[in-house]
Amino acid sequence: MKRLLTVSIAVLMVMALAVSASAAGIIYIITPSTSNPFFGTEQRVGAAKAKALGYEPKCFSHDDDAATQLQLFEAAISDGAVAIICDNAGADASIEAVRKAVEAKIPVFLIDREINESGLAIAQIVADNAQGAAAIAEKWVEAMDYKGKYAELLGLESDTNCWVRSQNYHSVIDEYPDFEMVAQQSANWSQTEGYSKTEAILQAHPEITGIICGNDTMACGAAQACVDAGRTDIKIIGLDGSDDAASYIAKGQMVGTALQQIARITEISVEQADAYVKDGTKPASEKQLVPCVAITKDNVAKLSQFVYTE
Repeated sequence: MKRLLTVSIAVLMVMALAVSASAAGIIYIITPSTSNPFFGTEQRVGAAKAKALGYEPKCFSHDDDAATQLQLFEAAISDGAVAIICDNAGADASIEAVRKAVEAKIPVFLIDREINESGLAIAQIVADNAQGAAAIAEKWVEAMDYKGKYAELLGLESDTNCWVRSQNYHSVIDEYPDFEMVAQQSANWSQTEGYSKTEAILQAHPEITGIICGNDTMACGAAQACVDAGRTDIKIIGLDGSDDAASYIAKGQMVGTALQQIARITEISVEQADAYVKDGTKPASEKQLVPCVAITKDNVAKLSQFVYTE
């Protein structure tokens, strides 16, 4: 009898622990496609942090489709989520989904990309893309010896980051009169498109000696296209801080990248969601900038999985 009572108490304790583990609630983590390791990091780090704080994370991808994103937000509402962490599908196109969650009293914490409306999300936590783009552009103009013809691969043109990065690349490059941009095309953040667009640009403009890219995924596609074409003279930069880019940089096939500290940004978003869910604490500012780190061959060994170690 005593043994049965002991077992029963143990079972009840396990059940209580299970209930308490999920009592904090569900946090939805919604990102673009995890085929891009940058977004995969958001889900991996976000889920780990949410679990550590006692939540049940549910991870989904909207694949940069606003309609899919809206459906996922509606699923979060139906699921009774206590918070949503989202790397959104467009600065304007995402406003409806965020507003719908807020109206359902589910707080939204945006990471990586902002929306074009303030006062809806509790937080919009992004890398300082302006600072990061300018920092790596400085390294690129130096590698180019302050002159030459070049091409630019833009990201998804509906994405605010696309233009913030491009404008701040040019804020540095355009200061030097001996540069000439001969091609500018969108490769939609895609490595496949980065490769194919670079192939076409090399054929149309064999005189170029540089390519600036809005993210590392496109930059890796561009770098591989240049390697395959035997064009080891072309200086390439990206922006993200991916391990794939680090590999090209270490081999001298890219000049560099600007690390967006997305692992830390994601952790911050979950920490702020936890504070808000528990006692309504809001961050001091809705819009928050996390500085980027310029990565070149000199310091690339310190980069791994979007984390820079001094």
